[in-house]
Amino acid sequence: MKIIEKINDYLYPARCPICDRPAGGGGRVCRLCRDRIRYIEEPRCLKCSKTLDDEDALICSDCQKITHRFERGFGLYDYKTISQALYRYKYEGRREYAEFFGDEIVCRLGHEIELIKPDGIVPVPLSEERFLTRGYNQAELVARVVGERLGIPVYDDLAARVKSTKVMKKLGPEERKNNLKGAFKLCRNDVKLETIIIMDDIYTTGSTIDAVCGALMQGFVRKCYFLTLTIGKGI
Repeated sequence: MKIIEKINDYLYPARCPICDRPAGGGGRVCRLCRDRIRYIEEPRCLKCSKTLDDEDALICSDCQKITHRFERGFGLYDYKTISQALYRYKYEGRREYAEFFGDEIVCRLGHEIELIKPDGIVPVPLSEERFLTRGYNQAELVARVVGERLGIPVYDDLAARVKSTKVMKKLGPEERKNNLKGAFKLCRNDVKLETIIIMDDIYTTGSTIDAVCGALMQGFVRKCYFLTLTIGKGI
């Protein structure tokens, strides 16, 4: 079997999820990209996990301007160093990246996740139209990996996106908020989940997370945290 595996590795080498070139060396990420990845590190905002410019500050300037519904959030990567990989994962069908991303989250944020003692993980739902176009929910795939590794159930049917929204990338804070009004609804009220983690791929202003929190807190949920692959520029 080892000989067959070596032949397969030679013919079909594993590709680095960051640069999409053969990883080499038996690892998931090539050496060059491993050195280039930038993680969200201290000092971090105690609310949304964004890197703080002021080491003496506790909350970022964005979170000082907005009253969020969530308790706290955790981000893994700085957006710039992972943006191309995230694009391929979302828009080019590279769903195999989910296992790498999930394992990275568990490795670097697993302890903090366990301290929350969540009753479940809820991936941000896609609209039916977007799901049919993409074929999968990128947040759900990563949530499944994290949930399996840490023994946390994943609920993909607690909330639904009932309104197709505009792409948020070029919208301002108030436009994002209006864009998401009535976008999500609670689908089940028969499970007692007091503390949940909402899983998404990118956090910028928190509008999406707040909107999902609002829907979930109409049921048993009392505390919402969030977990995201990347942290981008906010307000």
